[in-house]
Amino acid sequence: MSVEQAALDTVLSRRGRDPHALVQILRETQALTGWLPRPLLGELARELGLTLAHVEGVAGFYRFFHTRPVGRLRVLFSDNITDRMRGSAALLADLCDRLGLAPGQVSADGRVSVDRTSCTGLCDQGPALLINHRHVITRLDAPRVAQLAERIRAEVPLAQWPAHWFAIDDNIRRADVLLGAPLAPGAAIALALARGAPAMLDDMKRSNLRGRGGAGFATGLKWELCRDAPGAAHYVVCNADEGEPGTFKDRVLLARHADEVFEGMTVAALVIGARQGLLYLRGEYRYLLEPLQAVLQRRREQQLLGSGILGHTGFDFDIAIHVGAGAYVCGEESALIESLEGKRGTPRIRPPFPVEQGYLGQPTIVNNVETFCAASHIAVQGGAWWAGIGTHQSTGTKIHSVSGDCERPGLYEYPFGTRIDQMLEDCGARDTQAVQVGGPSGVCLSAFEFDRCIAFEDVPSAGAFMVFDCTRDMFEVARNFAHFFAHESCGFCTPCRVGTALVVKRMDKLANATGGGRGSRHDLDVLFELDRLLHGTTHCGLGASACNPLRDTIIKFRPAYERRLESLHFEPGFDLDAELSIARRMTGRDDPAAHLEISP
Repeated sequence: MSVEQAALDTVLSRRGRDPHALVQILRETQALTGWLPRPLLGELARELGLTLAHVEGVAGFYRFFHTRPVGRLRVLFSDNITDRMRGSAALLADLCDRLGLAPGQVSADGRVSVDRTSCTGLCDQGPALLINHRHVITRLDAPRVAQLAERIRAEVPLAQWPAHWFAIDDNIRRADVLLGAPLAPGAAIALALARGAPAMLDDMKRSNLRGRGGAGFATGLKWELCRDAPGAAHYVVCNADEGEPGTFKDRVLLARHADEVFEGMTVAALVIGARQGLLYLRGEYRYLLEPLQAVLQRRREQQLLGSGILGHTGFDFDIAIHVGAGAYVCGEESALIESLEGKRGTPRIRPPFPVEQGYLGQPTIVNNVETFCAASHIAVQGGAWWAGIGTHQSTGTKIHSVSGDCERPGLYEYPFGTRIDQMLEDCGARDTQAVQVGGPSGVCLSAFEFDRCIAFEDVPSAGAFMVFDCTRDMFEVARNFAHFFAHESCGFCTPCRVGTALVVKRMDKLANATGGGRGSRHDLDVLFELDRLLHGTTHCGLGASACNPLRDTIIKFRPAYERRLESLHFEPGFDLDAELSIARRMTGRDDPAAHLEISP
């Protein structure tokens, strides 16, 4: 038996040869083998009773799965705009130069490869990178990169690298209800049991808690719809796939307040009658897996999970953790469920909604990490208490991941209704020209809008709060986001797959115009048309929101675009005369008088 086959057999035995665990089987097998060769995928398909096409399709969908050899040390630089603002591009180039590599290339001895990845959720302490999808290095600078290259060349084991390189700070700058003193484990469950499931649901509805993942759907109503939906089983799913660039609040909640998150899931299970819960942990947070599993085990020992929770016969509920593999689209609830079932993370057509037919076709609630944390506090303090915080339409507090051009990046928790300018003052922002609220799929605010408030009825937010001062080129910010959306498109629908690529191509043309290129007003017209098409024709919200930063920055920071225009008329994206020069030389017709004149 080969090493690869032995590794696969070990993982299959641990996972019970369950085809629904395909993503986890691939992830755990790759951790042992380094990559996923086709013969190994074929053997896996036979063992699980799946087609090779299905297994290869899943392996090829997720960015963290490798069907071609990669370095034994796989270094991935975070490529979010805030990392770039701190010099990540130059640091990546420096490391590649020191190792004699190009980005994406594997060294001749197979030791190392270096590349880029989407935001790693460490914007408050970047530039950052991932190593082998499970180790994180923060606060990169030139001296650290030089030392990093030396250790890689000397093949120093990761365990012998300086421990402070891997330190991750929580950076809680302003705590309120959720980030303050933690609840005693079991307190929320005990009080929910004392109320009873119907009364607990009434309290959730009374609180008017709305989902904190971005959509803002009423949590109590979602739980009620799931409870009332017929099914052989009901499921509770926690969406911890925090992939929106600029967002890192869930990372800290899972690191410091995991008990409240799991407690909220357990309260939800009591309300809807679920026996199984799943936490979908984004692949970039793989380093949190063992600490979270330790919390789950402790809770089982405390009778807070498992059979007969807190001695109540019939109240049986447990939680498993599913680790993602690098796919932004899996933050969408139906795509997340597809991934949980061992498939590509392609969003489903709705209806039916997950509360009717979710995981394994059964009624399922999917809520965000912050939402479940809030639910545990509501179980302790009551719905009326929560409803008394914030505004009438936006109750409670909201945690914001603040990064970019400010003195004190980190987490800030405010009641809903807090003004943007107040938040900028608190984080030490100066000379600010723009704030991207809610990540690239959110809204970009200019200085004349800083008197607006964070609230569902004014400026809604999933949590990201990226600050840009007047030295920043807002065109380049939008271009970075355009590349992100094109990179993360699942490819299912043509408008998104092709449309996001066309946006990138047009933005790159305008970027090159600053060096004497070929930007024109026609390019802006095309971008507006692509925005219209994407917004109205894509399969899911990723494509529909892909042009949000483009639209906002063109409208609010138009000079950033207009200085890249070489003409008011159409300009081709290439020099046809130059393209034909090779053919002319080969045919002996390189006559300057015969060169083509290209009219606009």
